Amino acid sequence: MSQAKTLTQAEIDQVLAYIATRRFALRNRVMLYTSFWSGMRVGEIASLKVGDVLNDDGTVKAEVRLTAEQTKGRQPRTVFLPQKLQTELQRYCDARRVTDLTQTLFLTAGAKAFSANVLAQHFFWLYRKAGIAGASSHSGRRSFITNLAAKGVGVRVLASLAGHRSIAVTQRYIDCNDTMTRNAVELL
Repeated sequence: MSQAKTLTQAEIDQVLAYIATRRFALRNRVMLYTSFWSGMRVGEIASLKVGDVLNDDGTVKAEVRLTAEQTKGRQPRTVFLPQKLQTELQRYCDARRVTDLTQTLFLTAGAKAFSANVLAQHFFWLYRKAGIAGASSHSGRRSFITNLAAKGVGVRVLASLAGHRSIAVTQRYIDCNDTMTRNAVELL
């Protein structure tokens, strides 16, 4: 089984342009950004409750504390949200006007919680309909790790951000491309 494709910024923009033309554009945009900017797994995104991302006063938290039940490895972990993701989540939550912090954050068209499998399929079809071949629900997570590695973030920090216990697992996520190798030789 091949690894999920890491997306370039142009490909992400292509998916966002497609999303903008469809129903549930804001929800889909924020789910995509959550994948690319937090590195969360699709099952973790599907499991999010409003209270996981919102404070009692309605502002977005700077970090999400995932419980053991929400993570693949059954180990609780903290996911740090960059300011740009906090802004997107705030827009989304404000538009939804949700006051019940126990409600699921991202709902299907039928107002039900996404399962991990349904959300994985949802991402797959968003990518395919946007014309991105080889992308899957894991593309955001893999792109998150690869982009941070390209900016010089060390593998131990990447493993912590990804919730990996082994840096060997994290290293398999890092996609090497021409830009990264070109930048590396320019360090000489």
